[in-house]
Amino acid sequence: MLKGIPKILSPELLCALAQMGHGDELVIADGNFPCHSVGKNSIVIHADGHGVPEMLDAILELFPLDTYTEKPVGLMAVCEGDDCETPIWEKYNELLKKHEPAHHDIEYIERFAFYERAKGAYLIIATGEQALYANILLKKGVVV
Repeated sequence: MLKGIPKILSPELLCALAQMGHGDELVIADGNFPCHSVGKNSIVIHADGHGVPEMLDAILELFPLDTYTEKPVGLMAVCEGDDCETPIWEKYNELLKKHEPAHHDIEYIERFAFYERAKGAYLIIATGEQALYANILLKKGVVV
């Protein structure tokens, strides 16, 4: 056991986060995301009993966002014609402001484009999040 490490982050997840380099991307996926089919070339770690916001909060304690890219955060955009609301995005914005107040611009990525981009992610974290359109992609920055 270590001090200062959020307890939600398993040893396996901590190892994967530490192995990531500048510019590598991770996806924190909701319960509907096809983690294993999209993540065939990625590390997939399950955190099924947790939601995306609590996982995002813990990861941002240790993980800097990329300051060399305009939008280091990506969200799966709501599909055209879908009247689904996304209140979880407000929570994400609060957490991003808390941890990365100067640089957390968000890119809204069409669903299938999000899947394509996620195929190149170093890490996909499969949560049990039930909110729709709760998937979030983060680009790792430089640790200083």
